[in-house]
Amino acid sequence: MDETTRVFVISTAAELAGMHPQTLRQYDRLGLVSPERTPGKSRRYSMLDVAKLREIAELGSEGVSLEGIRRILELEDHVRGLENRLRELESTLADELLNRPGRRVFAAGSAGDVISMKAGTRTKRSNQIVIWRQRDHS
Repeated sequence: MDETTRVFVISTAAELAGMHPQTLRQYDRLGLVSPERTPGKSRRYSMLDVAKLREIAELGSEGVSLEGIRRILELEDHVRGLENRLRELESTLADELLNRPGRRVFAAGSAGDVISMKAGTRTKRSNQIVIWRQRDHS
C-alpha cells in the first residue's frame, strides 16, 4: 500500500482530516477532492486525499475562499505535472548524452593546437615527402 491507495471510507478520511463527513461530500461535489468510487458508489480516500483535505482546511482557516482554494490546488497539480515532465526530459537528455557514441572528439592540429572535430571524421594526413640535404658550403 502506498499513499495513493484509496482505502479509507468517508468517516475515517474525515476523522483523519479533522473534518465532518458532510464537508468531504461538499468538497467532492465542488471537485476539490475527488475520491474513488466503489461499485456500490461508496467513496474511498487515500492518504494523498487526506493530505489535500488538510491543506484545504489550512487555506480556509487563512481566509482563502473555496474558489481560491480550488484554483491553488489546480495550479499545484499543474506545477507537479510540469516538474514530473521536466524530470523525464532531464533523464532522457542525460541518457542520450551518455549513450551517444563519439560525443566529443578532439585532435592535434599541425601547429600543435587542439581542434574539435565532428564525430566519425578523421584528420587529413599529409603524405608529402620532404627531402633534406645538407648544403655544400664550398
